[in-house]
Amino acid sequence: MTTAFFRQLLTRFGLVLMLSVPNLALSANKPGTLLVLGDSISAAYGIDEELGWVNLLQERLQEKGRPVKVVNASISGETSAGGLTRLPRLMEEHNPQWLIVELGGNDGLRGYPPQSLQRNLQQMVKLAKDSGAEVLLLGMRIPPNYGRAYTEAFAAVFPKVAKAEEVALVPFLLETVALEQGAMQSDGIHPTAKAQPALLDHVWPCVKSLLGETAAGESCTP
Repeated sequence: MTTAFFRQLLTRFGLVLMLSVPNLALSANKPGTLLVLGDSISAAYGIDEELGWVNLLQERLQEKGRPVKVVNASISGETSAGGLTRLPRLMEEHNPQWLIVELGGNDGLRGYPPQSLQRNLQQMVKLAKDSGAEVLLLGMRIPPNYGRAYTEAFAAVFPKVAKAEEVALVPFLLETVALEQGAMQSDGIHPTAKAQPALLDHVWPCVKSLLGETAAGESCTP
């Protein structure tokens, strides 16, 4: 084979690559879907839904030019068992690249066994990962009047699941607002509209990590 032939081959191959790259770029820039599966905390209970932290997350992503569609599948009163039941259909319908699970609070308030909560959360994480989605887990705490043994066992579920399934965790979603004046509604459980930006700021480092935007050396854990 002559040198001219190889040059011609390389030229044609280079042309093919040049024609292919824009198509790959277009594919990479297609909007991804982030599914939020939660309870009343993420469903903006007691306030305008547009003021909730999940909607604020969508707005922040848009402001930053990140082509991510946020689907809020949160329902007030939802338990981990209910979330597990709904998740397969939601995964099929929305095909999300990322999943945020904010469930467990109602399990605790109803006194459900921590073991069942752990099992349900792990099954949700596995189902999402098997579908190719990356997962962020948002932890919760319950009031101390449930007794020390139960509250500690409940709180321990979330880091156990995160460690076992190797997913990111925000240990306590309400950590920065639970004791703030005017940040909680009269029931002492649900954050006010005023508290929603703080909720978003609290989870934002882990959301960035979930989307692959964490800078070198930057920690996800709040």
